[in-house]
Amino acid sequence: MANSGRPPSRWARWTWPLSFAALAAVTAGLFAVRGEVDKAHIVLAFLLVVLGGSAAGGRLLGIALSAVAFFIFDFLFLPPYYTLVIQDPLDWLVLVAFLITGIVAAQLLARAEERAETARQRAVEVERLAVLGAETLNVGRAEEALSAIARVIQSTLGVACCEIFVARPGGGAYRRAAAAGACTEVGEVDPAGLAAWVAQAGAPAAERGDRTALVAPAPTPAADGGAWTPLPLWNIEGDVRALLVPLRVRDRTVGVLRIAHDAPVALDPAGRQFLDALAYYAALAVERVHLSAEAERAEAFRQAGQLKDALLAAVSHDLRTPLTSIKAIAHRLAERGTAEAASIESEADRLNRMVADLLDLSRLNAGSLPLRLELNVADELVGAALRTVSGVRGERLVLVQAETPGVVGVVGDIVQSVRVLVNLLENALKYSPPGAAVELAIRRRADRVEFAVADRGPGIAEAERDRVFTQFYRPPGTAPDVGGAGLGLAIARRLAEAQGGAVRLEPRPGGGSVFTFDLPAAEVPALGATGG
Repeated sequence: MANSGRPPSRWARWTWPLSFAALAAVTAGLFAVRGEVDKAHIVLAFLLVVLGGSAAGGRLLGIALSAVAFFIFDFLFLPPYYTLVIQDPLDWLVLVAFLITGIVAAQLLARAEERAETARQRAVEVERLAVLGAETLNVGRAEEALSAIARVIQSTLGVACCEIFVARPGGGAYRRAAAAGACTEVGEVDPAGLAAWVAQAGAPAAERGDRTALVAPAPTPAADGGAWTPLPLWNIEGDVRALLVPLRVRDRTVGVLRIAHDAPVALDPAGRQFLDALAYYAALAVERVHLSAEAERAEAFRQAGQLKDALLAAVSHDLRTPLTSIKAIAHRLAERGTAEAASIESEADRLNRMVADLLDLSRLNAGSLPLRLELNVADELVGAALRTVSGVRGERLVLVQAETPGVVGVVGDIVQSVRVLVNLLENALKYSPPGAAVELAIRRRADRVEFAVADRGPGIAEAERDRVFTQFYRPPGTAPDVGGAGLGLAIARRLAEAQGGAVRLEPRPGGGSVFTFDLPAAEVPALGATGG
C-alpha cells in the first residue's frame, strides 16, 4: 500500500553490489597510477562514487561508501602504505574533510530526493482527489457516485477491496452500500457488524489475518473540555489485513469506510493523511445519498399531500348537496312527527360541520382562505365563543378570568378567531371528566394577547404534543365514540398562524392540558364624550 519511496525497480537489489564494484574499480585504477596522482584527485574520484551510490541507493549506501573509501584512502594512498597509521598530521585534515564531505553530500542528496518524491506524491494525490471530486459531480445518481468513489479509493490506495457501509433505515444494523475490488470476508470477522461498532464508537478498527478484530480505545474528552476525540489506530502491529474508519460530516458519523488487502496493510504518515482526505470525500458522498433520499421522500409527501387536499376538496364539495337534501327531508319528517327525524337531522348537521372543516382545511393548505384582519375586543371574542359552545357544554361550567384589567384589543379575523376559541373549548369539554370545569384566562403579554383554555383531562404525553395538531390524528387510547374526525386542533393552529398568531400546548400542573391561543395586541381608542 501507500509508501513514501519510489516503487522499487528490477535493478534495486543490485544497487549495493554495483556501487561497491564501482568503488573497487576506481580504487584499482587509482592504485595503478598511485605515484602520479595527487591526494585531491583521489578525494574527487571517491566523492564521485559516493554521490553516485547515494543517488542510486539512498542515504545509507552513501554513508557506507564514504566510510569504506575513508579506510581505503588511508590504507592504500597515504604513507606509510598498507597501514592505518597516518604520518603527516595534514593528512588527518584531508581524511576527515573527505569523510564529512561524503556524509554531508549523501545526506543532502537523500533529502533533496525525499522532497522531490514528496512533491511528486502530493501532485499525484491532488490529481487523484480531483478525479474523486469529478466522479462525485459527474455521476447523476447519488448511489452511483458512491460506487464510483469506492472504485477510485480502491485504485488510488492499491488495495484489494474498498467498501462503504451505511446504516439501514431505522438505525442499528449496517449494510454495504458500495464496494470495489475483490471483497471477501476475512476469517470469522463480520465486516458489517464491525462497521456498526466503528460507527457507534466513532473510533477505527482493524481486522487481523488470524480471524480477530482489533479496536481502538474508547473516545476520551479533550483536555480543554472540547469535543471528544477518538485515539487514532495507527500504532497497530501484526498481520493486519483490513482497516475500518468512521466517515464523519459536521461531527456526525454517516458511514464506515473499509479497506482490505491480501497482504498486511501498512500506512506511513503521508498515507494516513491521504486516507483521511479520501474518507472525507466518501463521507460527503454518503451524506449526498442521505440528502437525496430525504429530498425524494419529501417530494413524495408533498405530492401525496397535494393529491389528498385535492381529493378532500372535491369530495367535500360533492357531499354538501346530498347533506343539504338529507337535512331538509329530516326536517319535514320531524314536522310530521317521525321520532327518528331529529336524530337524522343532528347527524346531518354533524357531517355538514365535518365537510366544512375539510373544505376550510384544504383552503388553508392552499393559502386561499379569505381573512379580514381588524381590531376586535377580547371580551367580545370570548362571549361569541361561549354562546357557540353553549349547546355542547350543557350544564358544565366554563370559568372565564380576565387577568388584564380594562378593555383588551386584538387584531384578527373575528369569525376565524371565534372559531379557534370554539375548537379549543370543545376539545377541552370533550376530554374533561364530568363535573370538572373548564377555565379560560385572558391576559396580555407585551405585544400579544393570550387566551388560555385549561382542562382537567387525562393530559397528553410529551411525545404526542406536536402530533395532536396533525389533521386526522387522535392520541393513543382515545375512545372511538369521542366524536369528531381529529380536525379541530389542526384547523385551530392553522387559522391562528394565518392571522399572525399561534396555538401551543403545555401540561397543566395537577393534571390536564393548557391550550394557549395568542394574537397580536392592539390599543382600543377611548370613546369621546358627545355634547348637545
